[in-house]
Amino acid sequence: MSSRGFPVLWASVTISSLGDGMRFVALPLLAVGLTDDARLIALVALAGQLPSLLLALPAGAWADRLDRRRILFWADAARALVIGALAAAVATGTARIGWLVLAALLLGTGEILYSAGWSGMVPTLVPPAERARANSRLQAGALITDTLLGTPLGAVLFGLAAALPLAVDTLSFAGAAVLVLLLRGDFHPGRAADATGRAPLGSQVAEALRWLRGRPVLFRLCLAGGVSGAVSSGLIAVLVLYTSRAQHLGPTGFALLVAAFAVGGLLGSALTPRLLHRWGVRTTMVAGVLGSAACALLVALAPAPEIAALGVAAYGLTEFAWAIGGVTLRQAQIPSRLLGRVAMAYQLVFSAAGAAGAALAGVLAHQWGPRAPYFAGAALLLAVPLLLPGTRREAAGWALVSG
Repeated sequence: MSSRGFPVLWASVTISSLGDGMRFVALPLLAVGLTDDARLIALVALAGQLPSLLLALPAGAWADRLDRRRILFWADAARALVIGALAAAVATGTARIGWLVLAALLLGTGEILYSAGWSGMVPTLVPPAERARANSRLQAGALITDTLLGTPLGAVLFGLAAALPLAVDTLSFAGAAVLVLLLRGDFHPGRAADATGRAPLGSQVAEALRWLRGRPVLFRLCLAGGVSGAVSSGLIAVLVLYTSRAQHLGPTGFALLVAAFAVGGLLGSALTPRLLHRWGVRTTMVAGVLGSAACALLVALAPAPEIAALGVAAYGLTEFAWAIGGVTLRQAQIPSRLLGRVAMAYQLVFSAAGAAGAALAGVLAHQWGPRAPYFAGAALLLAVPLLLPGTRREAAGWALVSG
């Protein structure tokens, strides 16, 4: 299939990400307004994260046995219904903290199903030579609507009326679902998946894990990605503490540092396809993770907010070079019938590592100050290239054309 359908997929993913960004800020604000119990407020956040830990592998298996376009449609349609019902409850003053926990759980489930579905659609829509650019556009679009637009817009709308960001969120999910219906073509994983679809879910997951374990480059890249993801999640988790206690800035300063990361990510999204073409995947990803280590060290040592902002922006650039290279390689190397399951195996590792990284960063910041996680993160990132295979025998594992 030609890449003519990709703009529709890009628009759907981008609009859906707008809803994710508004939800990210609206649910905690609603929770604070409904209860003073910090445990219940934390439970809302935990409920949103649980599906990525518990359902990642089953979601990947479903994406490898069902029509991926239908998965996208029903995931967004269901999220529109959930967030719409919550908006109505908030508007009428009947919302309760338990409803918020349930909504966060359902929305997180929809997000992981949506991610499993679209991750396997890019190879169907885009020829191999154009996939790096396609992945860059997807990453950039999601970054703009989620971080640069969705999060601040959600906060502004919440200030006007608590139900308003939820109402707009409902429209974004509904619009993304409608866009998916415009895609034409067969998005079933293929005839090879028909027999797989009749196999028990557990055996399907085991098949994908065995396949991944037998591919040294992809398996070790998954482990390396876990380390990188743990560092990134940890540094982002303590960024608000770093902003206030190390750089002595208020909420506006924190927002500007988040924006700096997003701007760097956009630049990384634009540059990475050229770097992959010129340097290849392994060199680009190694340069990205070593660059991230240098940036984390720069942030740790930054004597002034301007230097910190520069380091955070550069970290965004190098982080996206690593991420886009990894996604593009997986799409080239993983068969379509396994793509959903293997992609979600990566997602599970990243989510678990991210949760551990955030917790560890909090401990480091508490014990040794807000700069400590950035020093530790830089050291860990320097070790990541050691996990990546680089022998001549394993060179085929880094190719962007499946063999």
